[in-house]
Amino acid sequence: MPRHFPTAVGIVLTLGLAAQCLAADAPTDPKQQTSWGLYVDSREAYEMKTGPGGDAVLLVDVRDPVEIMFTGFTDVVDVNIPFMTADRSRWNDKKNVFLMQRNEDFAPAVARALAARKLGKDTAIVLMCRSGGTRGAPSAKALEGQGYERVYVVVDGFEGRTIKDGERKHWRLVDGWKNAGLPWSYTLNKAKMAPQDGAPR
Repeated sequence: MPRHFPTAVGIVLTLGLAAQCLAADAPTDPKQQTSWGLYVDSREAYEMKTGPGGDAVLLVDVRDPVEIMFTGFTDVVDVNIPFMTADRSRWNDKKNVFLMQRNEDFAPAVARALAARKLGKDTAIVLMCRSGGTRGAPSAKALEGQGYERVYVVVDGFEGRTIKDGERKHWRLVDGWKNAGLPWSYTLNKAKMAPQDGAPR
């Protein structure tokens, strides 16, 4: 047996343990969990995309383009494919906002984004919404049963979660891409934004 064998085994084990450390805790709410059970925080998503092998990671911003225009964008994202879009012709009486409707082209658009980059279904797909809650896991579930091997959800999203102080709600000051000091701005990258028909460029 070669003398370097134990060292090689040690390196493989170390890399395996490091990969396991690159994982956020699973959300406690079953609605925010996925069949893959793969969760990262915003810093880990950034490291996945900008570190070694980042070209083999597809980082998708699943927010509505109009929302992104007012809350900010990171050019680290590969593509914006909205999972839900605001329908300005319909009203949500319960929330007093425009009705949000599901983008039926979401899963096909993810497949097209992978194909455009010559990536396969074994690619790590990382999905990021505003807070990691209401659209993160649902957007991942839209990809279930289609042969994708690794679909991650960014649990703290782009702006982070809200916190409660008694009856008062504080806006997103806890975590998230923006609060982690990661690169972002209010300047959008037109080439990465979904056009009005919902399909990626």
